[in-house]
Amino acid sequence: MRIALVSDVHGNLTALEAVIADIDRRGVDRVIHGGDLALMGARPAEVIDRIRQLEWPGVVGNTDEALWRPDEHERLLEGARQLAPLFDLIFGAYAPDTRERLGDERLGWLRELPAEHRDDRLAVVHAQPGDLWRAPMPDASDDELARTYAPLGSERVGYGHIHRPFVRALDRLTVANAGSVGLPWDHDPRASYLLVADGAPSIVRVEYDVEQEIQALHASGHPDADRLGAMLRAGRFIRPGATTPNGGAR
Repeated sequence: MRIALVSDVHGNLTALEAVIADIDRRGVDRVIHGGDLALMGARPAEVIDRIRQLEWPGVVGNTDEALWRPDEHERLLEGARQLAPLFDLIFGAYAPDTRERLGDERLGWLRELPAEHRDDRLAVVHAQPGDLWRAPMPDASDDELARTYAPLGSERVGYGHIHRPFVRALDRLTVANAGSVGLPWDHDPRASYLLVADGAPSIVRVEYDVEQEIQALHASGHPDADRLGAMLRAGRFIRPGATTPNGGAR
């Protein structure tokens, strides 16, 4: 049995199609998506339509929920004021733009996604149980990973959100992060997904035409195309407002 977890596409259709081709080549039996499908990319509607066409089950992500939960903006600011520039972009610029591109029917489909999905002893959440906005990083201790994910009661847990893939075997529990298909932040611009083959999780990286997707971002009129394009090219997070001496994002 081969199961793939495909997470954090973020409207990047070029990367998604490359991952779909790789999944087909590997003979994967079932695919689950880990949320964060649309926001921050050039073609959010096309990504959602493609995933729906393939009938992949999956879970809701934090940037999915941001599309219909504007009240989350103030709550998040109260807990992390230092991230205000990013939250302002998500709720003030990305969400209105993405809602318009998606339309009511696709938004309705996103709103029906569950918080958890289970398949063949694999439990999937977007970030951590009960919280779409916080999740352990790759350098988290074994104790933190166990405290966070053991309550799900599964032998294996897969999640997304942090855009940095890893696999960690604990005592009676394996925790794996799928990384990001559409916006990796581990200094590797290749698309990332999780493959569980015969119970063993591993990270798969897939080359795709990054420059093609950057062109699509600019052609789409995305409100943050320059910074997002720089992140796609570098494979890392670039904070809002960070610039190089020549005015580009860094």
